[in-house]
Amino acid sequence: MSLIVGAVPSCRNMGFDDDKEAAEDKRETLEKKATHPEESDDDGGGKIGSRQMSESSFYATEDDDNDDEHRTSIQLGPQCTLKEQLEKDKDDESLRKWKEQLLGSVDIDNIGETLEPEVKFLSVSIVSPDRTDIVLSIPEDGNPQGLWFTLKEGSHYRLKFSFQVGNNIVSGLRYTNTVWKTGVKVFSTKEMIGTFSPQLEPYTHEMPEETAPSGFFARGSYTAKSKFLDDDNKCYLEINYTFDIRKEWASGP
Repeated sequence: MSLIVGAVPSCRNMGFDDDKEAAEDKRETLEKKATHPEESDDDGGGKIGSRQMSESSFYATEDDDNDDEHRTSIQLGPQCTLKEQLEKDKDDESLRKWKEQLLGSVDIDNIGETLEPEVKFLSVSIVSPDRTDIVLSIPEDGNPQGLWFTLKEGSHYRLKFSFQVGNNIVSGLRYTNTVWKTGVKVFSTKEMIGTFSPQLEPYTHEMPEETAPSGFFARGSYTAKSKFLDDDNKCYLEINYTFDIRKEWASGP
């Protein structure tokens, strides 16, 4: 029995061990490159690619935070006022009907001779099922003096805006809001309101429902800045204000 075993050439003598070792070395090299791309000899491509992706993600976040400041408008060539648009081809019945369908219920008497739309915000209301609506007047300079309103902690509420549009169509009207507590930004949001044609009757728009934070650390005074801008990044109103979150709603209307 021992003679048979001794007579059989070893795997190493036949070259199988050499092949196995070479395969193992190759496998280890590939695994090393896969897990440590920065050690690759391919001109450092893995390392550079990884760093660029990380930096791109960071700068994308920064751009999101400053989107309103860096937004640029696209020039579409010569423009004309809404009144000029309506008066063009007014003898063409089909075209006139198409324009009426496109523009909706435009108040002809409220159309100006300028390209720039006029948007005037009349009031902001806080709507909550827990109490009557809180109607907040907006000062001309957009800076309410003192405490503007108080929210009850944990309450569900919506913001409702009332505004008028004149002269021309306002496109892509949106709302941004940033809140700070003791100088630290704690909340930021952006919401699309929509596109509106000029009319004498005020528009009313309600935002999605929000829930006020609750707890000992949530209660206190906050400062905030709200903006209303359009697609061209034109700001129609900026409100800088303070508000409180307390255990109960403030007394009063």
